[in-house]
Formats: sequence, structure tokens, C-alpha cells
Amino acid sequence: MTIYEQTKNTIYEVIKNALLQAKEKGELQFEAIPDFAIEEPREKEHGDFATNAAMLLARQAKKAPRAIADSILANMDTTGTYIQSAEAAGAGFVNFKLDPAYIREILTVIENEGENFGRVNVGEGKKIMVEFVSANPTGPMHMGNARGGALGDCLASVLDWAGYDVTREFYINDAGNQIDKFGRSLEARYIQAIRGEDAAEFPEDGYHGEDIRERAKAYIKEHGEGLLDLDSDARRKALVEFALELNIEDLKKDLEKYRIFYDIWFRESVLHENGEARKTVDELIERGYAYEKEGAIWFRATDFGEGKDEVLVRQNGFLTYYAVDIAYHKNKFIDRGFDTVINIWGADHHGHVARLKGAMKALGIDPERLEVILMQLVRLVSGGEVVRMSKRTGKSITLKDLLEETSIDAARFFFNMRQANSHFDFDLDLAVEQSSENPVFYVQYAHARICSILRILAEQGMAVQPVSALDLTCLVAEQEIDLMKKLADFPETIKQAASLREPSLITRYAMDLAAAFHAFYAACKVNSEDKKLTSARLKLCDATKTTLKNAMQVMSISAPEQM
Repeated sequence: MTIYEQTKNTIYEVIKNALLQAKEKGELQFEAIPDFAIEEPREKEHGDFATNAAMLLARQAKKAPRAIADSILANMDTTGTYIQSAEAAGAGFVNFKLDPAYIREILTVIENEGENFGRVNVGEGKKIMVEFVSANPTGPMHMGNARGGALGDCLASVLDWAGYDVTREFYINDAGNQIDKFGRSLEARYIQAIRGEDAAEFPEDGYHGEDIRERAKAYIKEHGEGLLDLDSDARRKALVEFALELNIEDLKKDLEKYRIFYDIWFRESVLHENGEARKTVDELIERGYAYEKEGAIWFRATDFGEGKDEVLVRQNGFLTYYAVDIAYHKNKFIDRGFDTVINIWGADHHGHVARLKGAMKALGIDPERLEVILMQLVRLVSGGEVVRMSKRTGKSITLKDLLEETSIDAARFFFNMRQANSHFDFDLDLAVEQSSENPVFYVQYAHARICSILRILAEQGMAVQPVSALDLTCLVAEQEIDLMKKLADFPETIKQAASLREPSLITRYAMDLAAAFHAFYAACKVNSEDKKLTSARLKLCDATKTTLKNAMQVMSISAPEQM
């Protein structure tokens, strides 16, 4: 339980007991105590915490909220608590001011938990999968994949810190129409590379990128021109097997450079080879949710609120992407036993969400266990203009291009600054700027500044001491209290980010903590003439360093000790 939870629970019990005491005395009449809130007021002058209990009880007690608040205060016993004072305010709020000693306890907590400070166990070890990026393996990753990678990886990290058993998964679409198109594109470029551009007509719907030419030439260099002697199907199969593995290996390398390491790379082709996809269609037929019509097999999507039914198996006998996706998600829930599955998709997949949830329900799987986060597009901006082409290739910007223009830290931090469902402009100029205007620089500089303070004072014989050797009562300045409060927020922020599936809260927290430290540093001289105060402030600096580093670790952002 965090310091805030402990404190709020204490205040809750004090209020509850005061209400019961008032009822026993006949001051208040009510059947049940309402579920009132204990929250931090927006304005500091209103105290550390406030409750709306009096207002919620007004209808039952048939009294004005302010009168109920007065009864709470009159019957309140704060013995053995950190409550320093309480007063009624406004229409009936009760505001509490606490002894600063309650928040100083955070320094002990951070000292004891160290690199694990911030970890909570709301997940209780439940199995949760985050599937993200899953870029088409027929080509390089684009800017949208870069954003999805940062969001998905940070969300997975948040869930891990919140106590879930997390699996990161990349779904490789190595079957279906896009692979057929990939094979036809490779075949045309292969023949053209050997016999000339006019020797083979390039498919109108093919992949026109230079990477297709490069893969065809690489095959020729390694294996020669022998594929010309084979029929088209065999030729395409060989080219796809060769190029696909190279592409997948490139995907892995680019993502690992981006600090994303997957637990599982799941191939779509497995679902075809082991018959799972066909079996899933058969199961839907058996359950009465699929039927044959005009030589095709259809899913009764209209049974689940959709406007029309969807094809599962085409007239030519081929499975649709939808059918395979149903089988894939059945595999996640039934075969591998994940409690919750989270997919991060582009906003263009919006229409697929309800259809897939309907299919899960048809298979007897609670559709609420499937969560889909839809991610909006991102634009790269430089000099106030939208950048559409890579300086290196003159083509659309890829993840590799982006990481040549800016740092990994900046890319991951910037992509995680906004909610997934918001459009985002990535300001390339700001990302490389070394000033307080650049948020990632601002956060990292706070960490480096603390490291410098600790290093300089250590050289002067002033090392960080354990809490037991310190007098923390001297930490009374407003900026000191604010900084300790912000430190205490970290576990709560992890909980909230996990609950809301909103990793951008961690980025915002890191920025707020850095701001609280910079304000403290500007107002409070760490190396003061009062050695007790110096030692206490040194401990506060060290606790801030630990927490900043932990927050950046959640985001896979480096925490430099010098800048």
C-alpha cells in the first residue's frame, strides 16, 4: 500500500468514525454512510486532502452539508494520525492539513525499495499480452510503426510494473494476399534484373519500393539465375522464403535498436499449417454463427450488432484475413490462456474492432477481455513544414530514417507524450534541441544535475546517509514538500497508467517530477551552512534521482549522469 493509500485510508476511517459517533449521539440520522471520496484539493491553501462526505450525506440526514461537516469536525478523533488540523469549507467540504512528517516517510520508502520503487501489484500476476507494431514484413517500418512501438512497449512496461505477467508479441503476416503480392513483385524484379526491365511486366498492385529490387538482386548474388528454369509458383515461393526471412531479421534489428524486445514472434502461417484457422471456422459453423451461401462461408456478424455478415472463406476456398484473425485471437485466449489481450492498431482498423469482438463472443470468449487501442497518425515536422521524404533515400520516412535524424531517447519520449487516439506532430527540431524547451532534455538534465550534486558533495566528504541517521524535520520549505509529494505520486501514477492503459501518464509524470526538482534546486541551496539540512536535502536529491531513473526505465529512456 502506498503512502497516499495509507493516508487516505486513515482519513477515511477518521471521517467514518466521526459520522458513526454523531449518529450515536443523535446529531445525525442516516441509514448508511455513502461512498465518499478523499482527494487532493486543486488549491494548496485548501489543505492536503478534502472530502465530500457531508454533501453526499445531506439527502439522507436531511441537513445542510455545512451542518454535517460541523458534526464531523466535532466528533473527529485524530489521535495517532498525521492530521494536524481540519476545517469546513465552501458548501460543505472538510479540508485536512497534515503534519509534513507523513510525506517525509516517502524517503524511507524509496531508500528501502530503490530500483523497485514505483512497482505495485494491482495485476496480481494475471497474464496479459500486448501485441503491437506487427508491421507488414513485405517492407520497412514507417513512422506509424515508430509511434506504435513506443506506445506498445511503454504500456507493456507499465503493466509489468503494475504486477501483471506481461508478454510482448509481434504478429508476422507471412501468409495471405500481401505475401502473394510480395511474391509477384519479387518475381518481376528478379526477371528484370537478369533480362532487363522489359522482360517482365511489374504487377500494377505490386510493391514498388527499392527494397524489392534489392532483395531480388541479393537472391541472384547468393543463388544465381537458376529460378528462371522453374515454373512461376516455385520461383515465387523460393524468392518469398529468401526475402521474407531477411525482412523479418531487419524488423528485429530495427526494433531492438529502438529498444523493443519481443517475447514472441508469432507467424500467421502457423495457423494455416496446423489447421487452427480452418478448425476455428468449423467451430463457428457448429455453434451456429457461420453458414454457407453462394459457395462462400459467412460469419453472422449481424447477430452481434454489425450491419452486414462477413466472409470467412471465399468461393475459391481461401480463408479471409478476418477468419485467420479470429483463429489467432482464439489461440491467444484459449490455447495460450491469456486473461487479457491488448492490441495496438492504426485508426484505419476501427471497423474491425467490433467484428472481432463479436467473433470472440461467438466462440464463448468474453469480448471485454480483448482491448484495442486505436492509434492516430503522426507527422514529422521540421522548420514548421511537414517532412514527407527521407533525406537519405528520397522515399517515405521509415523508422530507420527517423533514428538517423534524432536520438532513440527523443523518439520514444516524444511518441509517448500524447494519448494514442490523438494526432501528433513530431517536431524534429525540438527533439534535437539541447534546452529546457525540449522535454526529454529537460527530464534527463534533471537527473544529470542531481548526479553532479551528489558527485561534488561526495568529493567534499558529504555522502548520502540512511534516513535513520538524518533529521528530516528540517525539510519544511514549500518546494521540499512539493518535491516529496511528487515522489510519492509515482506508484499511484503507475497504477493509474496501467488501469487506463495510458502510458503517456509516465512521460507527464517524469516532466512534472523534473519541474518539481528544478523548482526545489532554484529555491533551496543543497550545500547549506546547516549540515543537518544539507544531509537531509542530499537525501531528497538522491530519492529524486532514484525515482527519475525508475520512471525513465519504464519508458526505456536513458538516464545520463553527465550532460
